Amino acid sequence: MQLIPGGVCAAKGFKANGLHCGIRPNTTKKDLALVVSDVLASAAAVYTTNLVKGAPLTVTKAHIADGKAQAVICNSGNANTCNADGIEIAERMSALVETHTGVAKTDVIVASTGVIGQPLNLSPIEQSMTELTAGLSYTGDKDAAAAIMTTDTVMKEAAVEFTLGGKTCRLGGMAKGSGMIHPNMATMLVFITTDAAIAPAMLQKALSTDIQKTFNMISVDGDTSTNDMVSILANGLAGNPEITKDDADFAVFMEALNTVTMHLCRMIAGDGEGATRLLECKVTGAADEQTAKTVAKSVICSSLLKAAMFGADANWGRVLCAIGYSGADVDVQKIDVSFLSAKGEIAVCKNGAGVAFSEEKAKEILLEKEIDILVGLNSGDAAATAWGCDLTYDYVKINGDYRS
Repeated sequence: MQLIPGGVCAAKGFKANGLHCGIRPNTTKKDLALVVSDVLASAAAVYTTNLVKGAPLTVTKAHIADGKAQAVICNSGNANTCNADGIEIAERMSALVETHTGVAKTDVIVASTGVIGQPLNLSPIEQSMTELTAGLSYTGDKDAAAAIMTTDTVMKEAAVEFTLGGKTCRLGGMAKGSGMIHPNMATMLVFITTDAAIAPAMLQKALSTDIQKTFNMISVDGDTSTNDMVSILANGLAGNPEITKDDADFAVFMEALNTVTMHLCRMIAGDGEGATRLLECKVTGAADEQTAKTVAKSVICSSLLKAAMFGADANWGRVLCAIGYSGADVDVQKIDVSFLSAKGEIAVCKNGAGVAFSEEKAKEILLEKEIDILVGLNSGDAAATAWGCDLTYDYVKINGDYRS
C-alpha cells in the first residue's frame, strides 16, 4: 500500500477537466467539473440523511440503481436545492454529458454545491460543454478538483497504489468541503475512482462500511448539508480478478479505500471555514466502538472547546463537559485527558479530575497547526477517532455574507 500523487485520474482509464463556465461571478474560479471513465464502471454512493436533499442526489440515486455509471458532472456556486425545476436541471446536465461524450445520460452521477434555494441557470453549462469535454485529460484531476471548491482554500486530493491478484491497482479521490459539515451517511462532495475490478454490491458494502469510521466522524460546524454525497466508480481496467465476496482481496481494497478517505477527512477538517487548527480527537479504552465514536464526535463538535483551541487555551473542562452530555455510558471518574502536538504532550486530567500542569507548556503545544485531543476512558479496548477544527472569528465573517 503506497500513497502516490494524484486524485481522480490516478487510476487507469479516467479523464477529467474543470473550467469556469459562468455560474460563479468570480471568473478566476472554476465552477464546472467532469470526470469520465473509458468504460462503464461499477458504481456506489452514499447520501446525506438531511430530509431536504439537493435534486442531483435524487437523480444520481436513480441513475446508479443498477450499480453502474461512467461519468460524473459537478458544478459549484449553486447547490440546485429547493428549486421547483431542480430534477429537470439535473437530468438535463446528464443529457449534456451524453450529447458531448456519448456516455448514456442514465450512467451519469450528477452533483452540485453552493448556495441553496437559488435557481440554477443551465445556459452557462450548456455553452461550456464543448470546451469542457475537449479538455478532458488523463492528467486533468487538479482542474476538476479546483472546479468543485466553494469556500475551500485548498484542493483536496489523495491516491494510493496497491496489488490485487498480482495486478497493480490504483484508487484516488477528490473532495470539497469547508463549511456546513456535520455528515451523517456521507459528507460534503467526494468523488473516488479506481481501476480495480469489484462487483457493485461489494463496492457499495466497502463504501458504506468505510464512511462510518471516516467521513461520518468529521464535524466543522454541526450543520448537515443538503447536498452531501460520496460516490465511487470502479472500472476494472487494472485487470485483477473481480472482487465478488468478502475475502482477502476485499480486505486489501478496503485498506486502500480507507487510506484515501482518511487523508481526505484530514484535509476537509483542517480546511474548515476560517480554521487555523486541525483537531483530532482520539478516544481509547471504551467499552465498545459506538461509545468511543459517540465520545469522540461529541468532543470534536463542542463549540466551546473549538473556541478554546482557537485561543490555545488548555480548558480541559470543556472536554469533560462534552463527554458528559454526549449520551455515552462512561465512568467519568476513570477519564484521562491530554493534549498532543508536534511540541509534545501534556496531561491535564486524570481519573476525571484536574492535574497540575504548566500553562506555558500547554500554550506552546496548542499553538501548533495540528492538535490531538487524547481521551482515555479506561473501561475497555475499543477506540475511535473524530476530526474537526477550531472556531474562529473568520467562520462568522465567511458565513455572514456567503451568498455574495
